[in-house]
Amino acid sequence: MVRMSFAGVGGFILVFIESYIVMQFKGYQTIDFGGISPFISVWAMNFFLLFSILTQVKDWYLSREEGAEESYID
Repeated sequence: MVRMSFAGVGGFILVFIESYIVMQFKGYQTIDFGGISPFISVWAMNFFLLFSILTQVKDWYLSREEGAEESYID
């Protein structure tokens, strides 16, 4: 649940960071997403990107802890 929350908020923030970068490179003053549907599509892609990254970090952390427990037992 925490990963979904962070991914949702982070995906929303990434939309604006990406838009700002495009505006700086292209010299635009504004960006028109073409409606709510393309905006939601970009947010969803960012959400799933962050969710998968956070899942990998969680799995890495749990496997690291299991390795540390095994070394203490030996």
